Amino acid sequence: MNNIDVPEVEGKARFTDFKLDAKLQKAIAGIGFEYCTPIQSETLPLTLAGNDLIGQAQTGTGKTAAFLITAIQRMLASPIPENEQFASEPRILALAPTRELAMQIAEDAETLCAHTGHNVVTVLGGMNYDKQRDQLRNDVVDVLVATPGRLIDFLGSQDVFLDQLDMLIIDEADRMLDMGFIPDVKRIIRKCTPKEERQTLLFSATFNQDVLNLASMWTRSAEFVEIEPEQKTAERVKQTVYMVGGDDKLTVLVNYLKRPEVSKAIIFANRRDQCRDLEEDLKRQDVSTALLSGEIAQNKRLRTLEKFKEGSIKALVATDVAGRGIHVDGVTHVFNYHLPENAEDYVHRIGRTGRAGQEGASISFASEDDAFSLPPIEKYIGQKLTCTVPEESLMAALEKPPITRQRNRRRPSTGRRPPRRA
Repeated sequence: MNNIDVPEVEGKARFTDFKLDAKLQKAIAGIGFEYCTPIQSETLPLTLAGNDLIGQAQTGTGKTAAFLITAIQRMLASPIPENEQFASEPRILALAPTRELAMQIAEDAETLCAHTGHNVVTVLGGMNYDKQRDQLRNDVVDVLVATPGRLIDFLGSQDVFLDQLDMLIIDEADRMLDMGFIPDVKRIIRKCTPKEERQTLLFSATFNQDVLNLASMWTRSAEFVEIEPEQKTAERVKQTVYMVGGDDKLTVLVNYLKRPEVSKAIIFANRRDQCRDLEEDLKRQDVSTALLSGEIAQNKRLRTLEKFKEGSIKALVATDVAGRGIHVDGVTHVFNYHLPENAEDYVHRIGRTGRAGQEGASISFASEDDAFSLPPIEKYIGQKLTCTVPEESLMAALEKPPITRQRNRRRPSTGRRPPRRA
């Protein structure tokens, strides 16, 4: 019998309703999990029964816990004697497209393995290669969380073997496709236990035909679960769009950041060079800020995220790829300094705030250069966004003039060829 008492609530599944090992239940209770999210209540009966799964769910729906609980329960239900499990041979492999997401999965896995004795190892680029290699060579690895590139390296050097896998988890398959990782993933899967002998769970926020084709290749008679939120954007996030000229964006942003209600903010720009320039501009205006993009060394990114969590950094300037891995409670505001070209990225951006039952605010700037992105975003999220002009207080002149930058621009074509020489 389970001694963790969670009262019944109509329409909600409890984690105690599933026949999970007591050590896993203890870890779940320790986190404070009592009732399942929709993706968890839909998928756990299927995955705990051993079925392959293709799951469609947005970030922040609880899918990570769903697949990790299944993986850990599977290992607990079928333990391997110590003398039969060897280093370099993980039982569970979780593939993620970004380092930040991989680290978040590993952190959650370690929390859920708090009482089970299973070892979680993370393999990703930008971190100490030798340390990761030593862990693979010398430690028994139960759960391996990896990004494709670094895992390919270790497969090539034969520091890891995937022919003893019980379960393969592929997270954010759509992002894998967008980032060009599918050839690497195919190479990795060819090294794995055959799909007939493993359980495969594949999750994606969206499913186009390419993703579905890959999913059918990698899974066996998979169950399909689709969780569509009532609104694609968080209900607890107040969304505002300021119609503002490109030259005034910095002024409005700095004045807004100085408001007392802004305690922890993430500011998104579309390109790395835009992020660099914006961070420099904000520091010039005495805003406590740091940069988070793919070009920043991983150890520095980790230190930056820790400072942001602690509150010693007020604002992060991030690209979409880096921003997807930011899972920090207490983010009060998200700013879209540039509207994203992809409507999905808008949803992922503003999902960084309004987490864990808290209120959040999303402030987007629409200038003459990027206002064309608004209609596709509104269509995707199924709602009209409130567009307004900035209040007078937000247009107050900055104490230090913004940095003026000269960009090398190509001379516009006249559409005519130069005359030929005689």
